[in-house]
Amino acid sequence: MKDADLRARAAKVVPGGMYGHLNAALFAPGFPQFFERGEGCRQWDADGREYIDFMCSWGPVVLGHRHPRVEAAAARQAALGDCLNGPGAVMVELAELLVDLIPSADWAMFSKNGTDATTQALMVARAATGRTKVLMAHGAYHGADPWCTPSPAGTTPNERADLVEFTYNSLESLEAAAATVEGDVAAIIVTPFKHDSFEDQELVEPAFARGARALADRIGAALVIDDVRAGFRIDLRGSWEPYGVRPDLTAWSKAMANGYPIAAVTGTDALRGPAQTLYSTGSFWFSAVPMAAARATIETLRDTDGIAAMERAGAQLREGLYAQAKAHGFVINQTGPVTIPWLSFDGDADLSVAMHWSDACLRHGVYLHPWHNWFLSAAHTEQDVARALEGTDAAFAETRAHFG
Repeated sequence: MKDADLRARAAKVVPGGMYGHLNAALFAPGFPQFFERGEGCRQWDADGREYIDFMCSWGPVVLGHRHPRVEAAAARQAALGDCLNGPGAVMVELAELLVDLIPSADWAMFSKNGTDATTQALMVARAATGRTKVLMAHGAYHGADPWCTPSPAGTTPNERADLVEFTYNSLESLEAAAATVEGDVAAIIVTPFKHDSFEDQELVEPAFARGARALADRIGAALVIDDVRAGFRIDLRGSWEPYGVRPDLTAWSKAMANGYPIAAVTGTDALRGPAQTLYSTGSFWFSAVPMAAARATIETLRDTDGIAAMERAGAQLREGLYAQAKAHGFVINQTGPVTIPWLSFDGDADLSVAMHWSDACLRHGVYLHPWHNWFLSAAHTEQDVARALEGTDAAFAETRAHFG
């Protein structure tokens, strides 16, 4: 088996054979580690097995793998150049697109990963306020730098000393957190909904979103929305725009360029000056090809109403899974937006049922995840979801037979 051979070889030259969030050793036993290719809403692993993909490369692929409009834009730019002595015109064009599209954006800065963007946003907030403390929801994921990584290995307590935690969706908890560091809050950083791994997701309460905005205004702190995971799958204008809540700063990445590496921070005019004072850069941050891909991705989502397509597919998947689970005698929880869903089994504290079911789904050609939220793409058609539901139904049957 090619996957097994690659794992054995990788173990000799890569620490642990694999690391980070794509480490298949953390998933159910049958999950492949290495992949060969992707097309539309499907991926093929290194051993040639085909899957309908409900992880979308952990979020970046929003239009489907190898989308022709995106690939054509990237190829045109690559023929001109990618990593040059300065950015291409496409940087200005992409920034203009974001400013035109996002009501809270008067400017944009670019980098590579979501962690770059969340870190850069907090740097802007601190430069603007002269303060140090950041209010952050307990258990929230904002990246993998020392200040926010979920693993303490290789970090020091000092690198998290300026974080003050609150409970997501509890305005009382947020107010109390702010009171403990009164006068020194630079930013409130918050995800558009609660999407912590290993837990049911939780949509934001509109009153909490509006209360966070009001608190930031009252104490003179920046409201930072970490839209890295949810951006471009809930609302192209920003994930809290439907609630009438506009942040001072927003971090973007994942779905921004349909798999090409790019991230951005957008902000308001009031923070333009502080943003100018930062020294925040990288050798590949201004590469033109990902910017061309990002422009094509965002324009395609806008022009084709891609979010509506994802919502239809996500609703079909959710309804089908509920019906199947009930038919097989399982009580399940499906949480989060239908475009960024997750399924858990009632009473499955050790995730043994979820692990078995997700493993069975793989055997029936459906790739989803036992403890991390999933992602829909605009490439998922009604027929694709119907085919996937055939696989999940078989997986429910096998799981019921296993657990009795």
